Amino acid sequence: MAPAASERMELAKLCGSRDWSKAIRVLDSLLSQSCAIQDLCNRAFCYSQLELHKHVIKDCDRALQLDPTLLQAYVLKGRAFSALGRQDDALLVWEQGYEHAVRHSADLKQLLELEELLKVAKEGKSTGRENHDIESKSSTLVSESGPVTNENSSETHETTKNLNDQSKLGGESRDSSEVNGKSLDTVASNGISNKDTGKEQFGRHVNGNHDVHDKLSYESESCDDSSDGCGKLSVICSNGIDLTQNQLKAKLDVPRKEVSDESNKNKKFCVTRISKTKSISVDFRLSRGIAEVNEGKYAHAISIFDQLLKEDPNYPEALIGRGTAYAFQRELEAAIADFTKAIQSNPSACEAWKRRGQARAALGEFVEAIEDLSKALEFEPNSADILHERGIVNFKFKDFYAAVEDLSACVKLDKDNTSAYTYLGLALSSIGEYKKAEEAHLKSIQLDRNFLEAWGHLTQFYQDMANSTKALECLHQVLQIDTRFSKAYHLRGLLLHGMGEHRKAIKDLSTELSIDSANIECLYLRASCYHAVGEYKEAVKDYDAALDLELDSMDKFVLQCLAFYQKEIALYTASKINNEFHEFNIDGDIDPLFKEYWCKRLHPKNVCEKVYRQPPLRESLKKGKLRKQDRAVTKHKTTLLQAADSIGKKIQYDCPGFLPNRRQHRMAGFAAIEIAQKISKAWRKYLNRSTSKRGKKARRRERINMPCQNRGGAGCSTSGYSEPTSYNTLEDKSSSNFMLSWQDVYSLAVKWRQISEPCDPIVWINQLSEEFNAGFGSHTPMVLGQAKVVRYFPNFERTLEVAKGVMKDKRYVYNKTDGVIDLSGDGKLQDIMQAKSCSDLYRVVGEDFWLATWCNSTAFEGKRLEGTRITLVKMGERGFDFAIRTPCTPSRWDQFDAEMTMAWEVQFHATLKRLCCCWLCRYARIASCR
Repeated sequence: MAPAASERMELAKLCGSRDWSKAIRVLDSLLSQSCAIQDLCNRAFCYSQLELHKHVIKDCDRALQLDPTLLQAYVLKGRAFSALGRQDDALLVWEQGYEHAVRHSADLKQLLELEELLKVAKEGKSTGRENHDIESKSSTLVSESGPVTNENSSETHETTKNLNDQSKLGGESRDSSEVNGKSLDTVASNGISNKDTGKEQFGRHVNGNHDVHDKLSYESESCDDSSDGCGKLSVICSNGIDLTQNQLKAKLDVPRKEVSDESNKNKKFCVTRISKTKSISVDFRLSRGIAEVNEGKYAHAISIFDQLLKEDPNYPEALIGRGTAYAFQRELEAAIADFTKAIQSNPSACEAWKRRGQARAALGEFVEAIEDLSKALEFEPNSADILHERGIVNFKFKDFYAAVEDLSACVKLDKDNTSAYTYLGLALSSIGEYKKAEEAHLKSIQLDRNFLEAWGHLTQFYQDMANSTKALECLHQVLQIDTRFSKAYHLRGLLLHGMGEHRKAIKDLSTELSIDSANIECLYLRASCYHAVGEYKEAVKDYDAALDLELDSMDKFVLQCLAFYQKEIALYTASKINNEFHEFNIDGDIDPLFKEYWCKRLHPKNVCEKVYRQPPLRESLKKGKLRKQDRAVTKHKTTLLQAADSIGKKIQYDCPGFLPNRRQHRMAGFAAIEIAQKISKAWRKYLNRSTSKRGKKARRRERINMPCQNRGGAGCSTSGYSEPTSYNTLEDKSSSNFMLSWQDVYSLAVKWRQISEPCDPIVWINQLSEEFNAGFGSHTPMVLGQAKVVRYFPNFERTLEVAKGVMKDKRYVYNKTDGVIDLSGDGKLQDIMQAKSCSDLYRVVGEDFWLATWCNSTAFEGKRLEGTRITLVKMGERGFDFAIRTPCTPSRWDQFDAEMTMAWEVQFHATLKRLCCCWLCRYARIASCR
């Protein structure tokens, strides 16, 4: 007997004994060989017997795609909708089926059945009575036009006749996919960890501040019952925070209530029939186990599945059910073991492949998760649910182009999937498709105005685009929906902090902390705001609170380390608050080892052991109370503030990624005004002194001293950190020698920058510890993996052209070990000049490389100096790190110092010459008047 015929014989026996689970497995095997429409309907019928209504809908949809006139599919699909409490959808499906029936030659029996269903539905009977009437009707496993199994088998024909007259068996559920539709999906989505490095704030954008970003997560409902995969709820976590058991239970309750009325009535009916066959008992216990998972009673569910697996260790449905329960208990390794065994028992069990992929994603095993979800898609290529899941995993894996492909396909199949639109927006934003990303976020909100995650991600998008107005509007909408949504206050506090509105940020962060007092991100941010506005007592209190928290992640531990360093800086600043501004000197007063560990965000253990700690705040207060800030605005202050704001605005970058920061603008304006005042005062005194001296000896002395004075100055020396730069030194120098070094001038700007945002470690790199000899460097990525960094990608094309030009001129680049890579042969230079992307350039060179730009020295004629470095490093299969890197070593610092000194001298002499001309003209006019 042919294999297919033998399988159909087995199918007939299984259906005759009501062993629907095993019958479905046989139908899975048949459908993997050929997708027969009637087999789809047969499997839908078996699913309906086990009340797996969403599976019924899915199979009926596939059948109707192949044959839109198939009445049996309309009947089964409508009943499934009705059982889920979606009466309007059921009525619509039956009306569509009836319209096809009257237009075409149809099975009269099914036509009459549709008429009766429509009549009952339109009469608006109660759900319980309606379901009873529907189930009392005969359900045919096959149509009159042909049998399911081998026509030559009388046994099969008899089975078909028997099935036509059987009432439906009740039961909670068989397949683990019916455990709330997305029970494991919820766990997996929340379990996926985000191992970024960039702002992320919502989704991981790499846009400079993503790492802070990307640390926010939200929960919401994504309503779509049209398929098993979309379920009722979908949890989006941008930072991998796990849901608690109570949260999971709350999310499971909703779908359970949808079928509880019908299930409870059917249970009583089923009990009278359970003892007839062993297979019915097995199915009932399986349903009980899944019901326990739905109830959140995972331990009891596992015990039920254990009993089933003692009788049949390879029972796939029980393995999937127990694996799902394990996943909810965060026992992901055990869950994966069960799903793996289910796959070994039934390799065509799509649900097992999907759920193992979700569990692996929750463990961060993204490659393996994608493989499993791809395998599941082989069985159900048009499954919006699986495409959605794989799209999310691809996004977490930072394969943004693959995520866009999957999620785009998902929303074509499931146009109401708000979660898919939200992740699509995040992925599109990552690859620089900002207009499409905004449209996707707005579409998600259009589908569900109360979808808080969508509002949150749209807020983050507008913040990345430096559109603070729209970002604030989004947060206003969120708080209109839920005034207790703490993440909205956190986001707004973060946004206001980035705009320089620290006092307003404190209010929002305080509101969030009243809801979630253990949020270290919020505590640290509020402490920095207090620190910036001079409220040192409150700042130290929040830093201490952050240090006392018990943490569960490395990202939070880094914040705790920073809180230690920031507290010390706050105490130092408080000790100087009653002194003159020029006495505030972090570079001169703070130990170099402390500054180095602060900049590198290292564990403070060595600092605590080796570095003098700042005195407690109470000791600073003993020396004199902190001055009460005078906020009265006088006419003089108004003029000064307006001038500072006008000048400071000119530092603003006019591109996405850089929020206009009012505080930074004002501090930059003050720095510019003070620099102008000090330089003007010093140079004019020098000029007055020069013009007052008439002796030859004096002129000779000035010529000798001038270059030395201009190059000198504390802080300009590279001999070590023992020569601090202070404003006091600067004052002494300007009053005695009437000269300033370039570093004296820049130190003024550095101090204002240190005051404007104390969270940013701004220090002179040549005044760090002896570790400076090993070198430091900056890294400015334009492309990071597949992400286009929103702040710096506008410089991509220009940088690429510069790199190509250097490669053409030099005919070589350097590899990771600084070895030379020759580019002169095999037409490589021609290919390099035609390169349009990172992949094009990398393909020619064949490995990671770097090159250096060059500049001509102004201090030493004819000498060429290494400029900045451009690097290209491969990341993963399709990603690259294309960046500008600027190394800083002692020798490079010496070169930089010499160049800056010479440039400063040139500027000084040019200004001096212009001033002398002005004075000579003035004297000439006075002499002519006489």
